[in-house]
Amino acid sequence: MAVPTETRGPRLGATLREGERVTPLELFFDLVFVLAITQCTALMSHHPTWSGLIQGLLVLGMLWWAWTGYAWLTSVVDPEEGAVRLVMFGAIAALLLVSLCVPDAFGNLGLAFALIYGVVRSAHIALFMLASPEDDALRHSVLGLAASTLVAVSLLAAASLFDGLAQGALWALALLLDMGGPYLFGSEGWKLMPEHFAERHGLIVIIALGESIVAIGVGASHTLSLGIGAAAVLGVALTAAMWWIYFDIVAIVAARRLIEAEPGKTQNEMARDSYSYVHLVMVAGIVLVALGLKKTIGHFDDHLDAVPAFALLGGVAIYLLGHVAFRFRHIHTVNRRRLLLAVVLLILVPVAVELPALATVAIANVLLWTLIAYETRSYGEGRQQVRRPAAAEA
Repeated sequence: MAVPTETRGPRLGATLREGERVTPLELFFDLVFVLAITQCTALMSHHPTWSGLIQGLLVLGMLWWAWTGYAWLTSVVDPEEGAVRLVMFGAIAALLLVSLCVPDAFGNLGLAFALIYGVVRSAHIALFMLASPEDDALRHSVLGLAASTLVAVSLLAAASLFDGLAQGALWALALLLDMGGPYLFGSEGWKLMPEHFAERHGLIVIIALGESIVAIGVGASHTLSLGIGAAAVLGVALTAAMWWIYFDIVAIVAARRLIEAEPGKTQNEMARDSYSYVHLVMVAGIVLVALGLKKTIGHFDDHLDAVPAFALLGGVAIYLLGHVAFRFRHIHTVNRRRLLLAVVLLILVPVAVELPALATVAIANVLLWTLIAYETRSYGEGRQQVRRPAAAEA
């Protein structure tokens, strides 16, 4: 039997991506991100205060920016070819170590978090440099990313020397400067496989929703009663509603708009704004809901404290506000129904602290599923027209 000749590039180099589908190695990478999300929830659960909530969200933001950077990377290079596969394995190991540092990232493991996080980001930048030997525009963008990464990692390392407000301010500044970097060095140089990029972010939303399911199991503490069972069912129903709101129509339409956008600056900025930025808001909302559900399951007949109540109802509200921003970025119109429901949920937070936790989850379910029923009916035949091509492609 003749052996096929390798035509895709040197085994020790970086091969440019050809297909649009997410690869098994990318899914393997995302499995480690599952642990990172779980650790963020654990950090907030162990410190159920407003400062603990902010710390968890800051850590989530840094981890998200690292993850979405690899989503951009694997939209340029094939992660399963050449040296890229080996470097990806190294990045997976480093991300695992970063995740283990998360619960004490604002304590004794702050410096370890910063240094290992720097390794995760450095591997990402090195692979980008390997993929752009003859692409000056891409290399310029990568060098800009390297500069913002260096600043962010330095600030995180400096933050480990402080505590309290000063430490939190340095973390916030690191996140702001790192995520704001792409606005400073332009977007023309990036390369993008739009279908792959949209699918990758859809999968990470599923992973984040899975954390809500995990939180239900953890909150049950290996026991089952009628109240815990009811709370668990309502928790799954709430997670399913959040899934429906994203995947029924929004994910399909947004992916098509990204695919149809003019390649280059227009398409890159749409991907940056609506996926790299806005999806962080959605994932943050989901993680907060996971925290709220974790606290609810174990204390279904008690009143929720202010922070868990905000995490539950405010998390759903933040998730909906992410959808409002997502739509506005794509078609420059506001989804008033989702915006109104987000406001209502935030208004209900003070009420939730006076109600049994089970009642709060039930109210969130009723409101969210009512929105879904109304939207599904109002979409009419248009919904089927949007979903039929997606079903045919699948």
